[in-house]
Amino acid sequence: MTRSTDQPGFTGALGLVSASTLVSMVAYAAPLGNAVTLTRAFAASTAGTTWILSSMSVGLAVAMLGAGVLADEVGRRRIFRVGAAVFALGSVACTAATFGGHAAATAVFVGGRVVEGLGAAGMIATGLGLVASLATDDHHRTAASRWWAVAMGAGIALGPVLAGLFDEVGASWWPATYWLLAAAGVVVTVAGGRMLPEVAATQRRRLDVLGLVLLTVSLCLLLVALVETRSGSTTAAWATGAGGLVLLGALVASQLRRSTTLVERDLLRRNDFHAANVAALVCGLGVIAIMSFSCTYLTRALGITTLQAGLLLGLWSGTSALAALAARSLLARIPGNRQLALGLVGVGVGIALLTGVAPGSPAWHVVPGMLVAGVASGVLNAGLARQAVASVPPDRAAMGTGSNNTMRYFGSSLGVTLVSVIALGAADIGAGWTVAAWVCAAVSVAGAVGVVLLGRTTPGERPSASANG
Repeated sequence: MTRSTDQPGFTGALGLVSASTLVSMVAYAAPLGNAVTLTRAFAASTAGTTWILSSMSVGLAVAMLGAGVLADEVGRRRIFRVGAAVFALGSVACTAATFGGHAAATAVFVGGRVVEGLGAAGMIATGLGLVASLATDDHHRTAASRWWAVAMGAGIALGPVLAGLFDEVGASWWPATYWLLAAAGVVVTVAGGRMLPEVAATQRRRLDVLGLVLLTVSLCLLLVALVETRSGSTTAAWATGAGGLVLLGALVASQLRRSTTLVERDLLRRNDFHAANVAALVCGLGVIAIMSFSCTYLTRALGITTLQAGLLLGLWSGTSALAALAARSLLARIPGNRQLALGLVGVGVGIALLTGVAPGSPAWHVVPGMLVAGVASGVLNAGLARQAVASVPPDRAAMGTGSNNTMRYFGSSLGVTLVSVIALGAADIGAGWTVAAWVCAAVSVAGAVGVVLLGRTTPGERPSASANG
């Protein structure tokens, strides 16, 4: 039997948060559907094309945890609305690439995509925490995680298709996608002031400004290093990577020595907090990485268009949305960490099925792996949303969501780099794809084992009902 979620404010807030997540993921995935057109329009180099595809993930990963920490202190609705406004501005900036010469167009577009990522981070980091503040029981919390996962999968499915459809109208129509995204950002900004509660920590903590700066800059440098590695710029990759590691070391030292920290030390003793973050990291390293590269591989190996590759990718992301919705009764009975492990094993199996997709294969060979990975991703995404909030105190929900998604997008950047190096570095791209897919499958299953081992409750810790089914 289903129960109504018509608590005053809950349904509207959940709808708006889900819509903001969907819009963010449409923006994230859109270039997969018209990368060839964008490359031609900007006369972009190989490095430029790499940045076109990777820039938004840099903004997401860099800002996610910081946005969550700030939101818990100064107000989640405030950061959510600022994020939506910044997202709209970034989308408008992307369209400005049409007014510059080819030399500047790529830089303008990439800059706009980074800003989109920064804004989307503000919405994603705060959304679940805002809805959680209105939830009165486990049913509400399960509904929130389920619909968030639906929005995540649906957005990734729609993004390439939307961009590809405008591409079919005409090569000069690519800015239409970003004007629509900008309009959506404005609507979310305005609606957020009317439909969302303001939520901030009841006990204010001293903000760790030094830690926030070190985290942001170190992540930025490390992510730039990963993108530069994919584009073949080894000198820039080594320089930025070394700088990022130095600052990351400084961050660790500051967190160990100072009384004011980004994350409370009590949380670092919670196994469920670590399990959720490990699962998010492995999700990025495994299924997101191989799926992000799949459009590149499918266009080269099967000789199909980017729109056709985007439609095949939609079998994965679209199925993940449907699975998160359809499996609600089953998932409500599964403990949170077990749900994460089940999802990771499932995506590992789905990725393994993709190893048989060789150059010249018919397109239907992709279907079984995409569908299996899609069902498992729906389970995994709902579990990540659930545990990101359940593994932290209620007044730190935005920080928990931000931490979880930081791991997801940093993992995806690292994973896409590894997949690209393995697949494109092989003498035959088909053989390289097979090796990369097996690596991603193995990482996913290993992550599931890690989550199971970490899933035991820390001695003296009281698990939340939501975290434990």
